[in-house]
Amino acid sequence: MASNLEALETWAAVLLERLEPGARNQLARNIGQELRGSQQKRVIAQENPDGTKFAPRKKRNLRGKQGRIRRKLAMFKKLRTASYLKVRGDSNAVTVGFTGRIARIARVHQYGLKDRAERGAPETSYEQREILGFSEADIALIRDNLLSRLT
Repeated sequence: MASNLEALETWAAVLLERLEPGARNQLARNIGQELRGSQQKRVIAQENPDGTKFAPRKKRNLRGKQGRIRRKLAMFKKLRTASYLKVRGDSNAVTVGFTGRIARIARVHQYGLKDRAERGAPETSYEQREILGFSEADIALIRDNLLSRLT
């Protein structure tokens, strides 16, 4: 995957040199917004970039829930919204990611780290769930967006 991304970067660098800075800014914003949309769709589908499903949540004993119909709770429901998943693009780079406290939560799940669910709670080891990442479709999306802008 990294080699595909590096190949795309070297190929695109030559083409991007021909664009004016304002056009590069607009292109970066467009690519960033489309990447955010693809990341959001992938998180809604609960999939890693390689197509595998997220590790399921741990079973919890919720004592107050007997006798009620429990819906399947989707992970990262708020995290995938545009207010948390930020896009920044300028003439040199495009970034799609999280900031602040939300970034810490996302990083714990992205890499499968240990964290506390709340202050004073015991440390819990979280499964790795790649919230952000490049899939083959994302690389094709970037390539197609570049080609359509340059033609």
